[in-house]
Amino acid sequence: MSRTATANQALPPQVTRALLKLGADLRIARERRGESLRAWAVRMAVSVPTLRRLEAGDPSVGVAVYATALWLVGKAGELGELASPRGDTEALELHIAASDRRQK
Repeated sequence: MSRTATANQALPPQVTRALLKLGADLRIARERRGESLRAWAVRMAVSVPTLRRLEAGDPSVGVAVYATALWLVGKAGELGELASPRGDTEALELHIAASDRRQK
């Protein structure tokens, strides 16, 4: 079994649910725009089967394909902020706690 297949089988349930929702939401966005699978696949430079897998939330679809779909719906800018250090409060709290321990 490939590493990718193993990694996909070991996904946390929250990640699986998030990908399923993202794929479904992107399908709805495409349909609301009146775009066919073929038209969107052409615009994304992917095959129709790949687009179908994306819309099904398939974790083996590359992040660049998901990013391109997000770009088509005007959400690509938000993708770049998902892991921004400014919003990583857990890391900030860990950093402060470590600093407090060093000062004692």
